[in-house]
Amino acid sequence: MTHAKAFPPEFAARMKNVMEEYIAFNRVLGLRVESMDPKAPKMRFDMRPELVGNPARKILHGGVISATLDVVGGFAIMMRMLSKMEPQEVAKGGFPNMGTIDLRVDYLRPGRGKHFIATARVVRMGNRIAVTHMELENDTAELIATGSAAYVVG
Repeated sequence: MTHAKAFPPEFAARMKNVMEEYIAFNRVLGLRVESMDPKAPKMRFDMRPELVGNPARKILHGGVISATLDVVGGFAIMMRMLSKMEPQEVAKGGFPNMGTIDLRVDYLRPGRGKHFIATARVVRMGNRIAVTHMELENDTAELIATGSAAYVVG
């Protein structure tokens, strides 16, 4: 059963804390939850000198791009799985178990910008495997990279 509802505020705050603070690598990247829309959640990060891969060109490191797309893909699956749960199940606070099994990234433009927004959509949600499509745009809505990934879930 799919619920067209917002998550309870206490759950949303806890999910935001998990994604931004509890997962140390997300904290290193500076990822922030921009939207918890189960159909297309978004994460944002600001450009910082530590994320530059080419100092002469001052563009994002490709690993930052791929890692961000991987994180937002997993976030989309989490949001989809949680949106199908009953409110009392969500309130218990368990988070889905998952892992990346395949990741493909297409680097379309140099990673220039003041900040970046990553969006993901679940393409297929099976019992054991989920597939996502992800996009990374800069602050002027220029598409920097796209990706697709498969995750084992459950």
